[in-house]
Amino acid sequence: MTTHPNPSRRGFLSATAIGLGAVAELALMGAARAQTPQGSTSSTASFGALRQIDAGLLNVGYAEVGPANGPVVVLLHGWPYDIHSFVEVAPLLVAAGYRVIVPHLRGHGSTRFLSKDTFRNGQQAAVALDIIALLDALKIRKAVFAGFDWGARTADIVAALWPERCEALVSVSGYLIGNREAIKATALPPAAEYAWWYQFYFATDHGRAGYEQNRHEFAKLIWRTASPKWAFDDAVFARSAASLDNPDHVDIVIHNYRWRQSLADGERVYDDLERRLATGPVIAVPTIVLEGDANGAPHATSDAPFRKKFSGKYDYRVISGGIGHNLPQEAPGAFAQAVIDVARA
Repeated sequence: MTTHPNPSRRGFLSATAIGLGAVAELALMGAARAQTPQGSTSSTASFGALRQIDAGLLNVGYAEVGPANGPVVVLLHGWPYDIHSFVEVAPLLVAAGYRVIVPHLRGHGSTRFLSKDTFRNGQQAAVALDIIALLDALKIRKAVFAGFDWGARTADIVAALWPERCEALVSVSGYLIGNREAIKATALPPAAEYAWWYQFYFATDHGRAGYEQNRHEFAKLIWRTASPKWAFDDAVFARSAASLDNPDHVDIVIHNYRWRQSLADGERVYDDLERRLATGPVIAVPTIVLEGDANGAPHATSDAPFRKKFSGKYDYRVISGGIGHNLPQEAPGAFAQAVIDVARA
């Protein structure tokens, strides 16, 4: 295990010798960020106009920056977050020569289902296949994948089941591929169960109605508990919270958590993939696992529980400085450095 401080942007740029190119890209992205030693963050950064493309079951909204012929990095966000978790990671990668793709997952932002009749399914295999369909639509053969929360799980699945599409992997909190039968059969200590309180809330009609009515307030509570030392401001939160107003958002989130708890069925078309995922497939591509030293969300306290799930070149990095669950937004330099390092592996 290696412990890394959360580097300042200036220090990261100097260390990676990307200098003026990064400064120019930051200007194009409209970034304006100030960070105090306590980690308070204020930003007006934006990806600008998003692109839309039909891919599989979806019309996917995504940001794309960087050279069209550069090696591809796909950045995948979690819940209840959105693509702006990577708004300061992307220009650092662009300055290093990468083409960066940042899609809104189903139920978020400008991503929409192509048919009103498609089941609003949040199970892990469906979300992963969305990303494979996006690669196909963009004619991308292979990419580096990096993500956190739902995005890390999705990236893990792509790396495990479709390694020919995955050059390398950065996964916050490690191996997150789920096994519903194991979840159902494992009673956790009370403190650990308490950390998943929202799963039990979402299992009820009352919880669904509460999330529908109060999704922004709910998301802000999750942000604060998952990143207790991250002093984000109202503008930073509002920029991402707007993505939760997607008309399919509540259906996708509720189904995701009910499916995990075996309280809702998935679709038969995904049964074979889910059987393969339930075996805990090993990931063989080069991988860097990141963890924040102040992650308030449920997570393993070391990589011991999942280390054997990674058979390729591997590194485990704990990012210090009060870094919570939304690691790419709280420590963009450390996250970008991990992507660059794993791609070079």
